[in-house]
Amino acid sequence: MHIHIVPNRGSPPSVLLRESYRKGKKVGKRTLANLSSLSAAQIEAIRAALRGETMQPAAQRFEAIASYAYGHVHAVALTMQRLGLASLLASKHCVERDLVLAMVASRILAPHTKLATTRWWHTTTLAEDFAVADADEDDLYEAMDWLLTRQDTIQKKLAARHLSPGGMVLYDLSSSYFEGSCCPLAKLGYNRDGKRGLLQVNYGLLTDARGCPVAVSVYEGNVADSKTLMPEIKRLREDFGIERLVMVGDRGMISSKAIDELRETEGIDWITALRSISIRVLVEQGHLQLGLFDERNLIELSSPDYPGERLVACRNPELARLRAHKREQLLCATERNLAKIKIQVDASKLSGGDKIGLRVGKVVNQYKVAKHFELTIGDNAFTFARKHEHIAAEALLDGIYIVRTSVSAAQMDSAQCVRNYKSLANVERAFRSLKTVDLKVRPIHHRTADRVRAHIFLCMLAYYVEWHMREAWRELMFADVDTKAKAVRDPVAPARRSKTALAKVASHTLDDGTSAHSFSTLMAELATIVRNTCRTPNAAPDTPTFEVITTPNAKQQRALNLIEHIHL
Repeated sequence: MHIHIVPNRGSPPSVLLRESYRKGKKVGKRTLANLSSLSAAQIEAIRAALRGETMQPAAQRFEAIASYAYGHVHAVALTMQRLGLASLLASKHCVERDLVLAMVASRILAPHTKLATTRWWHTTTLAEDFAVADADEDDLYEAMDWLLTRQDTIQKKLAARHLSPGGMVLYDLSSSYFEGSCCPLAKLGYNRDGKRGLLQVNYGLLTDARGCPVAVSVYEGNVADSKTLMPEIKRLREDFGIERLVMVGDRGMISSKAIDELRETEGIDWITALRSISIRVLVEQGHLQLGLFDERNLIELSSPDYPGERLVACRNPELARLRAHKREQLLCATERNLAKIKIQVDASKLSGGDKIGLRVGKVVNQYKVAKHFELTIGDNAFTFARKHEHIAAEALLDGIYIVRTSVSAAQMDSAQCVRNYKSLANVERAFRSLKTVDLKVRPIHHRTADRVRAHIFLCMLAYYVEWHMREAWRELMFADVDTKAKAVRDPVAPARRSKTALAKVASHTLDDGTSAHSFSTLMAELATIVRNTCRTPNAAPDTPTFEVITTPNAKQQRALNLIEHIHL
């Protein structure tokens, strides 16, 4: 007997079970059964039986005694290999280097405390692949101490990779809150997380123009943004050897006082922005004429108050509408609070100018719009009204911002100045990833200043790896693939996704019809690639085992192939 496959033109072929017979000198065939409805695997099993092979269930041949998530660990390890992260940490192999690499990978895959990390990584192949299966939390703390001693060396290597003389450096400061009160870095300060009353630590991040992290510094939680700028510039020049650079920072970071210091530092240019009060002064002095925005949205001007600098004024109508809408909401919210107090005063439930004033003072500036209200407080009376002229004067500047820079027009035109200032969004994106989205630097549980510094540096290294993975996977995710379009688009208009990216967002699919991913969901899909440890059934404990790795599907293989193309 044999299986005969008969072609059937445009239809699926017929699969027939036949036997041959001899009639005289002729050989004939008769059909015993039509197998066309069977699956390919069933047909192959029948073929094997016809060949005389012994058939038995797969479970009787071997059993899987362990199964660990492998694909996402392999993707991170492969990225580290492409980036040369091991040699970046230390030129020679050591136990501490293995532990730091494992902690960096764990931070990307599943950020936990150090104790929880040593328990989690045994649920994947990470502990074995990074040779840290026997490590406990005390080993991790010792590795963190080792890492901190090498931070300056590592950051010098990163600066040599990604920063060039005369190039742009982005810098911004953020903060994260503490659990506990023992760390000397923990101070009360301006809390960017909205966690009022909690101790915090500040940290500044240096990146290249793309947002790729290069260095991080940790400061006490009450240190002002502008006070961290000059130490960072000093480090760039003295430690990293970057004598000429363009520092890009927001208006709170590169203040007028900081610029006075920068003027005395040769080779340092800057790009920042003016505060709203400074913009109003330019309008009042006649240096900025608002009527010019009727025909264009970008104007370059100069002022004797800013010698040697170029001022690039921009007006974004959409931003103007947004600010006007927000102001109206805040004014209405404040009026509702004040109206409640007026009702109490009118009903004689609240009297006395001091008591009324105290109650008003608690709510009038809750939304930072007290300057827009005229208040009249008496012993038994209270009235309030909007300052319409004051509000109208502020509204004239809605949507207007001014970029100030010391970079010459020959080196950078007006449009490029605005684009480069807006590139600070890359640092903000890094902070979002560090703090909430993926790596979760907060809350901080460490007690000593050095451990906090090591923890934040470890998170920065994790983001360095993740940043390159995100760049490599753009075509698989909801991100724009054509990053060069940013260099030619209108610098003032709100950033918009390309048609290709919008199509991915709308359909949740890629051009090939497969699902589009976020970073986390793509990592989750890779995690379904597992490594099975197998052996013969009912064998002795010392029976040799073998490993079988899940065959990647097309999407998983494509993701791994893209990582292979990462280059520095």
